[in-house]
Amino acid sequence: MKRWLWAIPAALVAGVLVLVLFRGFGSDPREVPFMLKGKEAPAFELSRLDSPEKLSLASLRGRPVVMNFWASWCGPCAVEHPVLEWGARALGDRAQFIGVVFEDTEENARRYLARNGSAFPQLMDQRGKVAVDFGATGVPETYFIDANGIIVDKHVGPISQMELAQRVDQLSPR
Repeated sequence: MKRWLWAIPAALVAGVLVLVLFRGFGSDPREVPFMLKGKEAPAFELSRLDSPEKLSLASLRGRPVVMNFWASWCGPCAVEHPVLEWGARALGDRAQFIGVVFEDTEENARRYLARNGSAFPQLMDQRGKVAVDFGATGVPETYFIDANGIIVDKHVGPISQMELAQRVDQLSPR
């Protein structure tokens, strides 16, 4: 009789493990809790790569903003880049697109943009402060900010044309 007593704790542990695994299935493993949704976007002013000027988020108030964190070394960013270029050209009358270089050098970012084009302002986050303020955990990440400066949502990973168009539609209803 005593030989089977070990089976009770083992069965409990197995049951808890099955429950944890079962609850994890069906959820998106890329989904990260997003604490800034519905809150005012953190203020910033960053140097532009295409001019000696700086750009502040405050200067864009009154217009929806699509803000993308990217890096030249990021493979998924290279996949996403043509989509953002398309978005800036096709949807740029409804939202201001901006790129923010994440954990990269200015030289590498400039070289990447020279090869791949840039239809919208690209900003250099030298110390990563803006990325930290927004809670960016990697690249690519795209933030959607309404005309009042409120973060509506974010997209982690490369975004598709359809998803981008839908998000811009939500930011700037016709």
